[in-house]
Amino acid sequence: MTLAYSTEVKYLKGVGPQRAATLATRGIHTVGDLLGYLPFRYEDRIHFTPVAEIVPGGIYTLQGVVADAGVARFTRGRGAIYHLLVRDSTGLLHCKFFHGAYLHGKFRVGQRIVLYGKADLDPLPAGRIEMINPQFELLGNEFSAPARGAGPPPATSDATPPATTGAMPPATAGAAPDSTEVGRIVPIYEAIGGISSRMIRRIIYGLLDSLASAPPDPLPADILERYAFPSRRDALRFVHFPPPDVPLETLNAFRSPAHQRLIFEEFFFYQLSLALRKQQAQRLPGIAFRVREPQIREAVKRILPFKPTDAQKRVLAEIAADLERPVPMNRLLEGDVGSGKTIVAFEAAAIVIENGWQVALMAPTEILAVQHFLSARRIFAPSRYTVEMISSGLKASAKRDVAERVRTGQVQLLVGTHALLEDPIAFARLGLVIVDEQHRFGVLQRKRLIDKGASPDVLVMTATPIPRTLSLTLFGDLDVSVIDRLPPGRAPIDTRWSGPEHLPGVWDFLSRQVAAGRQAYVVYPVIEQSKSVEAQRSLKAAIVEYERLQKFVFPKLRLGLLHGRMRSEEKEAVMEAFRRGEVDILVSTTVIEVGVDVPNATVMVVEHAERFGLAQLHQLRGRIGRGANKSTCILVAPKSASGEVSGDSKARLETMVATTDGFAIAEMDLKLRGPGEFFGTRQHGALSLEVANPLRDRELLETARREAFAFAGNPEREAARRSLLASLAPEWQRRYQLAAVG
Repeated sequence: MTLAYSTEVKYLKGVGPQRAATLATRGIHTVGDLLGYLPFRYEDRIHFTPVAEIVPGGIYTLQGVVADAGVARFTRGRGAIYHLLVRDSTGLLHCKFFHGAYLHGKFRVGQRIVLYGKADLDPLPAGRIEMINPQFELLGNEFSAPARGAGPPPATSDATPPATTGAMPPATAGAAPDSTEVGRIVPIYEAIGGISSRMIRRIIYGLLDSLASAPPDPLPADILERYAFPSRRDALRFVHFPPPDVPLETLNAFRSPAHQRLIFEEFFFYQLSLALRKQQAQRLPGIAFRVREPQIREAVKRILPFKPTDAQKRVLAEIAADLERPVPMNRLLEGDVGSGKTIVAFEAAAIVIENGWQVALMAPTEILAVQHFLSARRIFAPSRYTVEMISSGLKASAKRDVAERVRTGQVQLLVGTHALLEDPIAFARLGLVIVDEQHRFGVLQRKRLIDKGASPDVLVMTATPIPRTLSLTLFGDLDVSVIDRLPPGRAPIDTRWSGPEHLPGVWDFLSRQVAAGRQAYVVYPVIEQSKSVEAQRSLKAAIVEYERLQKFVFPKLRLGLLHGRMRSEEKEAVMEAFRRGEVDILVSTTVIEVGVDVPNATVMVVEHAERFGLAQLHQLRGRIGRGANKSTCILVAPKSASGEVSGDSKARLETMVATTDGFAIAEMDLKLRGPGEFFGTRQHGALSLEVANPLRDRELLETARREAFAFAGNPEREAARRSLLASLAPEWQRRYQLAAVG
């Protein structure tokens, strides 16, 4: 059967309707989609390491047979350890799989197996080499199983591919089915549901030689020539089944010419979509606001509670220049926690309101929306602007009243959560959209709010410092302004990492701070204890700890409790009491992560700090240090060397102690979590990068962005651009969001 890139995967040998449905959960519908599902790692299965040559600390791939297997069970809910014994002709290797009861019945004596993992010394019995949770692959049952204790059968000549080219060998009658598994550099794929890496490898191996001629290469010919990239067809063949003479390090670093071409391609088309979207936005008629008139300048000065920093002045000048232009502003305002982004946004709002237009400010959580609402009402009181708020917590009648005042233009600044997006909300003259903590909203959500006006200016804000590589990837269609200085008078924050055994001393320190007139936060990772006995032993909960702290630790102090399940009016009442100084210690979950501003709060205690992400910890720490008094953040987490804190957790905590620089923290967070999880949630409507990694491939990202913006911006290439977009398959149009901008 001849296959095309558009052929549905259900027609492939070894797939069928059931597996096709599983593949569809990962966006794999066609042969082209499947070929775009690349290996995440490669193993050298030409040269296996003999067991006798394994040294502790090294990472190895070895081939052997199962000599023995079984489960050792443990009580008290600690799961089970599965023991596997693998033999080759030089010796025995012991393997352990923690929580490995699921492997029961998986192995049988004599099965051929390939293992990949790190070798360690087993302390009991001392000196024995073992692998902990190694990756493994059973090599199938095509060969008769060796007798117990025998080494693996020799590789047959049929199992060894040609060594001179990256092209697939022709299908040969009688060839050993496991020629995809040994005797070559083997691609390792992430399993999809019940479809293993081995299955994916065999399916792709089988389809490559059945492909019809490839469609035209999507990259412009001059770019292919300039960077000496291989064709897309050759690149795909190479990355799925590379020739044996390519260094394994090059493949696993994604640095082969084939990998580089596919990475560049992914960046190029996404950046092209950003460039075309930016062009399209700049062609729209916008609102040219008056900025330089004396009454407008006076209105801006009137709302300033302090002398602005040079960074704030610079950023406001950039925003004001955009507001003057008769095209819509699309700008990202980026700044660390406490840098004064909100006041700059309110200055921009004052310019727009003085021009007779309305402003919408959308925040991701009700607490942050309330904070913005209260701040705006206080700051704009001298100007007598009408500021109102809408949220899902409002009664239906109250929502209708607010919506009517917005529709008739009586409300000049409307603050809200996702409720702003609802159909009843219609503006009389929407001139400026402000979106706070933009990464918590999707691209389409932002667009829905923008569509409530006639090409309003857009200012999106984030307190999560974004490394340049991710900024180019996620917000490449926006102009960027950065506030890189904190307001004057802010005292530095001292951050400490303390073990749970030192909590009595932590509470003593907190008591002394309250006695000196200060306030404090104590943060827990969960609201209530889980029903699981194990979870109850391991995780403290805000509600339980609030009661314990009030009764036994701070009986004479005033404690407040705040968490996400409380009603809106309850949360607002607690925060207002804390703000007025009527609560000494606020026990909370991460609902205070952004937007809470109480200058008198000088202590932040985070219990189970190892359970929090680096960005979360930085945001929580940002709730203190907002006044002139010295502030202290105490991260409570195990410090022993017994493995209670993982390597990544330790790196997060050490980073927090070492620096308060949000951009340095963001870079470390990006390294630890990777770009796909940097923001914690996947944006609705945002691109999912399959092979490109903005951190690893930042130079290619810069190059692809430069080429894409040049290609989009050159009038002489308009015909080539239209031809390219028209030739792309529909799935590419959707994936790179090019259908709407072509």
